[in-house]
Amino acid sequence: MRVGYLGPEGTFSQAAALSAPASGELELLPQETIHDTVLAVRDGRVDRAVVPIENSLEGSVNITLDALVFDAEGVRIIGETVLGVQQCLIAQEPLPFAEIEVVISHPQATAQCREFLRANLPAARVMTASSTAEAVRLVTERIRHRWAAIGTALAAELYHCVVLEAGIEDVPGNETRFVWLAPEGTAPGVPGHRARADATWKTAIVFWGEGTESPGWLVSCLSELAFRGVNLTRIESRPLREGLGRYMFFADLDGRESDPAVVDALAGLRTRVNVLRVLGSFPTAA
Repeated sequence: MRVGYLGPEGTFSQAAALSAPASGELELLPQETIHDTVLAVRDGRVDRAVVPIENSLEGSVNITLDALVFDAEGVRIIGETVLGVQQCLIAQEPLPFAEIEVVISHPQATAQCREFLRANLPAARVMTASSTAEAVRLVTERIRHRWAAIGTALAAELYHCVVLEAGIEDVPGNETRFVWLAPEGTAPGVPGHRARADATWKTAIVFWGEGTESPGWLVSCLSELAFRGVNLTRIESRPLREGLGRYMFFADLDGRESDPAVVDALAGLRTRVNVLRVLGSFPTAA
């Protein structure tokens, strides 16, 4: 099974892929960006992909959400993995903080370490890389000997770098939720993991409509869930790309897409919106 992930080697996305019970049977194929990783499933270049969708400090990964809606309608979420995230400050060789001129990483990683950077590296310039592992790779170039990267201990080992300090995220217990993607019609589940009969399930949806600007429209939409006893565990809005004030709403619901209460709730919701898509229905992370 070919599995795409945000590369290069040493990213948290690779670690999430390797956490699958069947990881030894997977051919892991690094992709340059999260967007590329989602499109690799759409285009058939991989059979599955694992991408970050939510972090406990920084919230949702908007690139993933937008790619699923605008560019990959035939791709579904089939499972999820939650991974503890420990960020490390990494350099080519031991380097005092005061001598670091640039800190580079993926925007999610630098945001998770905002207070650490402000307190310990106030003069360093923060730059963006396509992934944490790519950031570590970049600091290995000799011309960047006063650069540091935020990334994984695995990336430091792979690229023969030094961890200057580990656990630099601002809040302990930092976690990222990754989702597994596959073409529509694929059976749900993380590769190699067989969901128990009593496993809890989650259904992810996105919806929007012209009533967005009407008072009480969103409340009326959500009432279709509440009146049927369907629990809403997450909701957020993203721009619909149709001008200011137009939004789409992402939500996670308890239950399978095929559960009678969920079926009825989604049918009711469809009467109030222009577009409703089920992004996936899958067992929750253990």
